[in-house]
Amino acid sequence: MMLSQLPTLGVGLGFREPFKSDLFLNRQQVDFLEIVAEHYLDAPVQKQQELEILAAHFPIIPHAINLSLGSAEGVDTDYLRKLAALIQQLNPPWWSEHICFTKAGGVDIGHLSPLPYTKEAVDILCRNIAEVRRFVDVPLILENITYMVKLPGAEMTEAQFLAEVVERADCGLLLDVTNLHTNAVNYGYDVHDFLNDLPWERVVQLHFVGGHWHDGVLIDSHSQSTPAEVWQIMAEVVARIPVKGIVLERDENLPPFTEIVQELQTAREILIPSCWGGSGE
Repeated sequence: MMLSQLPTLGVGLGFREPFKSDLFLNRQQVDFLEIVAEHYLDAPVQKQQELEILAAHFPIIPHAINLSLGSAEGVDTDYLRKLAALIQQLNPPWWSEHICFTKAGGVDIGHLSPLPYTKEAVDILCRNIAEVRRFVDVPLILENITYMVKLPGAEMTEAQFLAEVVERADCGLLLDVTNLHTNAVNYGYDVHDFLNDLPWERVVQLHFVGGHWHDGVLIDSHSQSTPAEVWQIMAEVVARIPVKGIVLERDENLPPFTEIVQELQTAREILIPSCWGGSGE
């Protein structure tokens, strides 16, 4: 996959229905949208029409959450066919999923669950991604998740695991800098050590947002404005690699849209000198 040839989309927003009216009133502040793919699979006519309107005004990146690429039993091909049809409809430059599993033994867990950092898990992911490619030939980028438990038996670090998967499967990386910050805080590892183990040429897109503290644990709740530590990580990342897109993911405790726009503008100010040579285009 020639990731360097992917188009630069700019600064985008994870689309959520409450944003819809304000989104169009602030059309010039949002370069592209990321949609949750599952919201438009088996969708009623109203949601299909919503997607058509969005696609008529913004480039759209489908972001899947329930393909369960880490499931040892393989991926659900009926689900995969629906996802492939949506991606074909939108014709995006890339699409994304998470490095995790959400189903096991035929049971939908309903949560992004971490994998053991083992060679066997890498093999499973690569096998499932190869199956996905039989249905979808659009470039796939994979996202790092947050986790509340670390599974035993690890044969490598999280960063080494991510690197092994994207290299062997020939995928891009969706680096969620908030997830990186959250895990680093909760498990006491060094962000820079993590970053140094990544294959930088594979970083395509970033996610960012803020979480909240609960009983001494930082929660990835997508519910707060972006903290200074995350802005700093973002600045360090884009100074190393010209990412193709960056997306704000706000899901809870939604603020006035003016605050969303301000966060997008801050991201743009970080990105412009590093990625776009100061042109802003």
